Amino acid sequence: MSVVTTPQFDQPLKIGTHVLKSRLIVGTGKYETFEVMQQALELSGSDCLTVAVRRERLYDPHGRNILDYIDLDRYTLLPNTAGCYNARDAVRTARLGREILEGLENPGADWVKLECLADTKTLLPHPVETLIACEELVKDGFQVLCYTTDDPVIARRLKDLGAAAVMPAGSPIGSGQGILNPNNIRICLEYLKDGDPDFPVIVDAGVGAASDVAVAMELGVDGVLLNTAIAHAEDPLRMAVAMKCGIEAGRMSHLAGRIPKRLYASASSPEEGVIGQKPAPRWEAAHD
Repeated sequence: MSVVTTPQFDQPLKIGTHVLKSRLIVGTGKYETFEVMQQALELSGSDCLTVAVRRERLYDPHGRNILDYIDLDRYTLLPNTAGCYNARDAVRTARLGREILEGLENPGADWVKLECLADTKTLLPHPVETLIACEELVKDGFQVLCYTTDDPVIARRLKDLGAAAVMPAGSPIGSGQGILNPNNIRICLEYLKDGDPDFPVIVDAGVGAASDVAVAMELGVDGVLLNTAIAHAEDPLRMAVAMKCGIEAGRMSHLAGRIPKRLYASASSPEEGVIGQKPAPRWEAAHD
């Protein structure tokens, strides 16, 4: 009797020393209530959550601590330096995040999502300050996940400085515009994975729907980090499920390999035994 085994479709996502089951990383901000956040996080299937490192942001207007609504045994926290506009502030914030998570005995204490923004209107990363902060944080023992633009040259430089992952933006934070420049993402992947195919490249920011997530994954990135797309959806809980499905569908589609695009049709049914005759091409019919 033959035994049917389930094929191994994929491997876990490895970022530095951290291994994640889900390729979806979800933020914890902007939810209407902590209760909605808690349910959405569970439905997303994510096992890694980003938390902005600001002492006052750990509490809501009612004085409740966000950490009381996060299962620290289930999730690895990824502290981020959101709101920093220079390398000095980003480094100080990262160190504060490490102290907080060490106190919580969470495994995320040794890594950080580096955000070093250029201005308040676009929230795009400042390339020079990001490079400076990345270099200093790597020297300080952090595993650094760098939020950056989709500039392949900057992306490669961040990797050269020792970043554990490079995270190009699909579009500006919270814009919901999706992947505006897929060609640049492809070039980033080419540069970053040349000779190092397992180096993690994660699209960070700008997605608005599950289709955006699927498109990103089909390009070949290793994961997607998002927040607003779930938190500000009309129904965050449904969107959390949709994002989980989008990650999985896009990843499987990428691994399966899409068919090539063709100008003309290619019949999927066999031509043998067809009743009747094929019509002559229009140019032949015109000369009969």
